[in-house]
Amino acid sequence: MSEIAPKKTPLYEEHVRLGAKIVPFAGWLMPVQYTSIMGEHQAVRNNVGMFDISHMGQFIVAATPSSQKVGGEGAAATWLNTMLTNNIDKLDIGMGQYTFLLNERGGIIDDLIVYRTGEDTFLLVVNAARTEEDFAWLQSHLKAGRSPDRPSGGLPASGKPTAGGETAAPCTLANRSAEFGGVAIQGPRVVELFHALSGRDTEPPARNHIVDFPFDGTAVSVARTGYTGEDGVEVFFRATDAVKFWNAALEKGKTFGIKPCGLGARDTLRLEMCYPLNGSDLSPQRNPIEAGLGFFVDLTKPRFIGRDVLSRAKENGTKEKLVPFRMKEKGPPPRPHYAVFSGGCQSERIGEVTSGTISPSLNWGVGMAYVSSAHAKIGTEIDIEIRGQKFPATIEKKPLYKKSAS
Repeated sequence: MSEIAPKKTPLYEEHVRLGAKIVPFAGWLMPVQYTSIMGEHQAVRNNVGMFDISHMGQFIVAATPSSQKVGGEGAAATWLNTMLTNNIDKLDIGMGQYTFLLNERGGIIDDLIVYRTGEDTFLLVVNAARTEEDFAWLQSHLKAGRSPDRPSGGLPASGKPTAGGETAAPCTLANRSAEFGGVAIQGPRVVELFHALSGRDTEPPARNHIVDFPFDGTAVSVARTGYTGEDGVEVFFRATDAVKFWNAALEKGKTFGIKPCGLGARDTLRLEMCYPLNGSDLSPQRNPIEAGLGFFVDLTKPRFIGRDVLSRAKENGTKEKLVPFRMKEKGPPPRPHYAVFSGGCQSERIGEVTSGTISPSLNWGVGMAYVSSAHAKIGTEIDIEIRGQKFPATIEKKPLYKKSAS
């Protein structure tokens, strides 16, 4: 059986032309760095950097023309509220929120951003490694009888019976990932760059909002979220417009010290902020409560997949918690799967590192780990086992990097 060849984003040739080091990632060939992880990291912290995020999945969920509003809420919103942990009802048109797609055990299939782009139309931006799995999971729950909001013996709240007695899907689900790309532009000078690209009379959207803007004869969608802790925008465009936008941003950004950035800087930037990485800090075996992300779970919603499990976890607590830590001594960096031990004479294994690196901003080893809840308090001293030797560390408060610390 032959292996599936890695995919290339619409910007792949530009990455090669710029001399990027290309690595396989989530089934794609992606730049890990162009010059150095350190230089790209500092460009984002001090000026502005741009990342290719075209490998991430993009889904559109929209109400079908025949679907009816339920209790004043659209069919697509009603259905998404049964599939995702956060509350879609809180989104006005043009707003977005961070949320989770869970399995029946409350485990995290994916963490994603959902934007309300119309009255009952939504854009979901999902992780590259989970795109196919996410789409298949959502699609399977759109089929007749699979909606989690279906009362026993009744019809789904947002569906209609068909002639055959089955239930018509309340909305449509489309995967536009292959036709669209995107970039994330991050850093304290991002607004200046936005003005240079769009004109001084326009302003970027507010935090956690998305707006369509004209660009060089086409239209792009600009969102203001981010994964670095800096101000920033994500720009989504048709794949055919990717190279045009990328090169325009690099050209206009020269004045502001822009650098193209790879996966290496993305990882060090997000880890300094304690933002979790799916597949490392988040997985189908972990739920949002033990990951410390309960803020993005709305347990006041009556139904969503995994709700009962999360409700019990919130009420009873979890055996382990995801915590950030900082090494106390200079030494080798912590890495995923390194064992975590309690500090002191009676040392015992209490957990495992999920993410770790040397922080370019702090110049210290930092990371995140799942540890037993009894040892998860801020200020607790722990040991990280690195190549058979234990190195001291301390559980810290989020985020690890703060502007005043630089």
